[in-house]
Amino acid sequence: MGIFRRNPFGHILFIKKFLIRIFAVLTHRRYRGFNDMQIEGSEIIKNLPDTNVLFISNHQTYFADVVAMFHVFNASLSGRQDSIKNVGYIWQPKMNIYYVAAKETMQAGLLPRILSYVGAITVERTWRSKGKDVIEKREVNPNDTENIKIALADGWVITFPQGTTKSFKPVRKGTAHIIKQHRPIVVPIVIDGFRRSFDKKGLRPKKKGILQSFIIKEPLVIDYDNETIEEIVEKVEYAIEQHSSFLKVIPAEVIEAQEALNTLRKWEY
Repeated sequence: MGIFRRNPFGHILFIKKFLIRIFAVLTHRRYRGFNDMQIEGSEIIKNLPDTNVLFISNHQTYFADVVAMFHVFNASLSGRQDSIKNVGYIWQPKMNIYYVAAKETMQAGLLPRILSYVGAITVERTWRSKGKDVIEKREVNPNDTENIKIALADGWVITFPQGTTKSFKPVRKGTAHIIKQHRPIVVPIVIDGFRRSFDKKGLRPKKKGILQSFIIKEPLVIDYDNETIEEIVEKVEYAIEQHSSFLKVIPAEVIEAQEALNTLRKWEY
């Protein structure tokens, strides 16, 4: 029956749609009102195919980053230009958006489990467990890579290649393997201000009046046949502005501009 249609992971679509609507309404003011999210490049979203698109992004909180992407993607598809004004865009959300998340994170409590139903592809991190790096890396679970393949075939996938919310950590080679093997359109996103806006989990607002930035870049040009894993990793690091070169000396005029921007991110009284 139509009402009980499911996606490839067995999730009932009308339940997923209901959850997306509820969470969107509850979180909208966190990005427009309580704080201000400035968006760039949303016209790129409207020109993407319906499937086999991989979004890569730096990571600042467990959940707020992904929620913001659901807002921006659906608003853009509804015709809004660099804006999430009027949350009515979420009434008919894009149902085939998925995001890669650590299994232990998505199993840590009732709310993460509910959020998982919205579109999480849970994976077992080979290099980290219970919030700590492991000395002996575990083998990659083949079911994890297969699920990402299924999600790309069905729609769009969001991934955070560094696998952590800490800045300038290395990009994991697993992302490059996915790109090389499945040949998706790779769209970089660079976010900022979320770490100051929310707690680490991204569930509780921390500060008011933070200027959040959300920049969508043009899809990467990748030679899937000839580029090596290392070359793709480096390209991803530059695209999401997490390459080590971004830590080098910054020109004085850039620092001044950053200080002016930080002034806007202070508490509003």
